[in-house]
Amino acid sequence: MSTPTPTRTSLSTRPADDDRRPGELTFRELLRWIWRQLTSMRTALILLLLLALAAVPGSIIPQEGVDSLKTSNWQADHPKLTPVYDRLGLFSVYDSPWFSAIYLLLMVSLVGCILPRTWHYWRGMWAKPPAAPRNLTRLPDHASYVAAGEPDAVLERAQAALRKRRYRLSVDGDAVSAERGYLREAGNLVFHLAVVVVLVGFAMGGLLGYKGGVILLVGDQYGFSNTPDQYDDFDPGSLFDADRMEPFTFSIDDFSWDVYPTGPRAGMSRGFESRLRYQESIGGEEKSYELKVNHPLSIGSTEVFLIGHGFAPVITIRDGKGEVVYSGPTIFLPTDQTMQSIGVVKAPDAKPTQIGLEGEFYPTVAFSKQTGSYFSVLSKPADPLVSMLVYTGDLGMDDGAPQSVYALDKTKTTMLTKKNGAPYRIDLRPGEKVALPGGIGTVSFDRLEEWNKIQISQTPGKFLALGGVVLALIGLLGSLFIRPRRVWVRARREGDGTLVEVAALDRSGGGDVAVVVDELVKALQQQPEEKKQ
Repeated sequence: MSTPTPTRTSLSTRPADDDRRPGELTFRELLRWIWRQLTSMRTALILLLLLALAAVPGSIIPQEGVDSLKTSNWQADHPKLTPVYDRLGLFSVYDSPWFSAIYLLLMVSLVGCILPRTWHYWRGMWAKPPAAPRNLTRLPDHASYVAAGEPDAVLERAQAALRKRRYRLSVDGDAVSAERGYLREAGNLVFHLAVVVVLVGFAMGGLLGYKGGVILLVGDQYGFSNTPDQYDDFDPGSLFDADRMEPFTFSIDDFSWDVYPTGPRAGMSRGFESRLRYQESIGGEEKSYELKVNHPLSIGSTEVFLIGHGFAPVITIRDGKGEVVYSGPTIFLPTDQTMQSIGVVKAPDAKPTQIGLEGEFYPTVAFSKQTGSYFSVLSKPADPLVSMLVYTGDLGMDDGAPQSVYALDKTKTTMLTKKNGAPYRIDLRPGEKVALPGGIGTVSFDRLEEWNKIQISQTPGKFLALGGVVLALIGLLGSLFIRPRRVWVRARREGDGTLVEVAALDRSGGGDVAVVVDELVKALQQQPEEKKQ
């Protein structure tokens, strides 16, 4: 007798006319797979790490929106790397497409993680604690004893003891199920939501706000008006609206600072303080404010910071005809903690030849015999000296191309030299004057003034970002210190007594629930007729 051949039942749900290969996805299935990968917690952590790594170049490489002078100097010193960095957007990292892509993907990933977990958590909040396992003694932490009372009485005492410890209860036949620690998952959700809030806050500040810097002379009667054309560096957001700028004005009346008297930082500056006069609106009440480092002036939604200071020697250049072709305070930029500074002076209208000066300023000058050069020993101007080289020729200012006021184009100039071929250098102290060789003019150092570097910023989302940080700390504390636990108590008749089994489980891992079991057993054994097995 032949045995019938069994037929194989296909478990595939694909239609009969589907000719795809095994594992091949439709377009819809592919999109669903991409979405699941993007919204996984692993992807969110990877994107968060990439965002942190992407911010590293922004803190190492000079950024055009933060300090255009430092950026231009870096580009001049690295001509081979500059085209590569410029193509990659490394001089404006936070405005680059690749940084924005990481930012947006992280936002989508976090939102995609939070929404399903929130729905799952909401359903779990209203669900009953899971039923007791069939054999409680197989759990790592358990205990059992025999009680003389009835099972119902034991279960009632168990419910009372667990309610007192803020457990959520469920009674199923001869067992009580209890659970607590639901706020741990809430802490996780709050933390992830807070990260989104922080990202939104930073995005609002980057898109709607602005940041700019300006160098102002101390005692300048004209001061500063908060309009874009008044800034030396201005970095607005993509959605910035100039009409939202606060219409304030201010000027710096005085500036003072101390120096460290002793120690390794002796002679260096400390304790900066600028005294401002400002008006919050045109024609408004004039107020005063003592501006200090990390103590900004807040005007509406705008903050004014003191971030630097320096010296501005007042230099006058007369050409060969005796005409004043340059006169005024010249900003010299500090290069070290002793306020040794560099600067340039340009006189394109000088006749018969244009004159350019490039050199250094020393607040308290000293001379090193070993190196044969000047250096500054104090940041206070006890013995100021300006030392500059002289260049003549075409300064490149007539071709209409923009030039930095802190850099001198020397491609079409000639440096003046002495008869022995050494560079011709002029060294001037306040009140001194020197005649340039060849009758091309004179240079004088009239007096010394000071300047302050002021940073002005408007960051609409800063309080939202701050709230997100606080919320993240609260959520992190909840997820670290709240331990979700489950406890079961079963009571059933066995012989002449009632067998009571107690077990507990720590869902977070690593928690010691043996103490929980011991305390619950002691609470249930408060009746004198009970005896331990």
